[in-house]
Formats: sequence, C-alpha cells, structure tokens
Amino acid sequence: MEEKQKKVDEKFDMNAIEKTFASYKQGQMFDGVVIIKKENGCIFNIGGKNDAFLPKEEVEDYDNLKIGDRFKVIITKSKNEEGMLEVSKDRADNLILATQNANKLKLGSKFSFVVTNADKEGLYSKMGEYKIFIPFTEISNKTRDVKSTINKQFEATVTEISKEEKSIIASIKLLEDKIKETNDTLFWNSIFINKVVRGKVKKILSYGAFIDVGGIDCFIHISNLAYSHVNNVEEVLKEGEEYNFKVIEVDRENKKVALSFKALQQSPRFIAIKELHEGAIYKGVVIKILQFGAIIKLGNGATGLLHIKNATEANHKHIYEIVKLDDKVEVEVLSKNEEEQRVSFKLLKVIH
Repeated sequence: MEEKQKKVDEKFDMNAIEKTFASYKQGQMFDGVVIIKKENGCIFNIGGKNDAFLPKEEVEDYDNLKIGDRFKVIITKSKNEEGMLEVSKDRADNLILATQNANKLKLGSKFSFVVTNADKEGLYSKMGEYKIFIPFTEISNKTRDVKSTINKQFEATVTEISKEEKSIIASIKLLEDKIKETNDTLFWNSIFINKVVRGKVKKILSYGAFIDVGGIDCFIHISNLAYSHVNNVEEVLKEGEEYNFKVIEVDRENKKVALSFKALQQSPRFIAIKELHEGAIYKGVVIKILQFGAIIKLGNGATGLLHIKNATEANHKHIYEIVKLDDKVEVEVLSKNEEEQRVSFKLLKVIH
C-alpha cells in the first residue's frame, strides 16, 4: 500500500513539475501539434507530455484551426492562471517571417528596423532571430541623444552579415549619404530658372532666408519677398512653414540657387494695367522724355508709352515739341499687354 502511494506521489511530484516549467522561458519557440480545441483556445503539445495553452486571440484564423494541425509557437507566459505554459502562433509566424526576410539581406541591402536599446557603443535591434547592431559612428548625423532613438524606426544599409551567427551590422549614415547623393543629382539635373518649387523655411536671417528644397539649401533675399518694402523677413515667411517659390538664379558651379516669393505674386504694375480698358480715356502725367516718345503715368499707377507718332498729326521730329516733363495730359489707351506689362497711349490733349 505504501509502495502504491509512493508511486502516486511521484506521479504528481510538484517539484518535478516546477522543474519542467523552469526549463521553458518566454520567447522560446517550439514545434507542436493541436490536441484539444476549445472555445477560448486550444491545448497544444510541444513535445512528449508537455502541453501548453494557445489562446484563441493568439491565432490569426482560429475558426479554421483543426486538431492535428502542426506549426511553431512561442512561449508568452511560463505559467498562466491554470498553471499551464501559454503560447502564441502569431508571434511565431512573425518571428519566422522576420528571420526569412533577414536571410534575404546581402551587403548593401536596405532595411527598416525599430531600435530596442541604445548606449555609447551604438544602437541595437532584432529581425527575427537576427541581432542588429549599428555602431555609434554609423548613426545618423541628425541624432544628438542615442537614448531618444529607442522605439523609433530607422532605415539602414547592411555593412556586415553572418547567417551562421545570425547577426547584422549596418549603417544609417551610409544610407543617408547615398540618398543625399541621389537627391543632389536629381535636383541639379532638374532645376532651372523660372521653375516653381516647394520649399520649407529652414533659417531666417536679417537679410533673407535659407529654404530647404528637396534637401538642398536655397536662398531668398529680403528684396525678393514682396513688391512692397519689407522690414523683416518674418513679416512674410515663418520658420518651419512651406511655401511655393520661383527660381530666379542657378549657379551649378558653386551649388547656389536664388529664389523669389514676389515673382509668384501679381505686381502692382500688372494689377494697374489690368484695370485699364482699350479705347478708354484717362488723365496722367509725363514722367520721362525719350528720343521717340514719352512715358505717361496714370492716376492708378499704370505707366505706358506715348510714341511721337501717336502724339500729333503734325510732322514733329521731337516729342519735347509736344509735351514736356511733368505736363498733365489726357490720353486714350490704344493697346495693352498685361503679361509683358506694356501700354500704348494716344495723346488727346495737354491739360494747362
């Protein structure tokens, strides 16, 4: 009787059970088979007499899961409320896929990763079963504090890879340099005078501002911000904001591009000319005498040419024989060209 009880005690030896659980750790992956399916999950055998619980939410398509299905799982809990190991199929599938993706990487390959840890040596991450390391010297030039990179996603290029040791050494800086070189080439091949570009205000100075256009620093002088006088650049542009600009100068040799903001605005002269009507009569003043005519300025600010042939029917050789500087005149608009900002007048009379 005592011998029988001893065998029963051995069968349910809790110390032995605890040791069995102790040999399993979170994150370990095992092959196994579904042996019992329940409403909230299934019992999954991971070898011999070792069973685990696979919750329903840990399987992407639980309704189609069948007894006898074999696949890999990852331990998520060493012991749940019922005293069983708890496992996940989704996490195992993701790990397997990530490992397969890592296996496809070669020297020079570009890949994305999320930083899991960082110290003075560099950044650390994982891709499936592969360990990823970014040396401190290969971190982005934009990074000031390595601790701020934790849980953030970056792109890098592979500089060393060992499929036996399942390790990857990579460089963020090298990839950024390659991207910048490509962007620079594209930029300088496509930039030209009068092109309209979109740029972000990078830095404001007292005499202008640096504008980031596709990663290239361009410059706009304060005189090219508006047709009216601007005392402060911030009256027109705000740092960090994006605007459209027109390219007015390209110096490929010295890698310089000048921009204009006012070139995309309608000039006061354009607006004034637009208000005029051909055949209409206006009053103006002579502001300049030329060899072949005079420049007339109207009350709304529009200016145009009074050619000597349109100033008189008599055979005068010089315009100053007809009108003088500062004379007030009445003229008719013969023609206008808004785009070229040209107006042609006919003299009706000089107002005395």
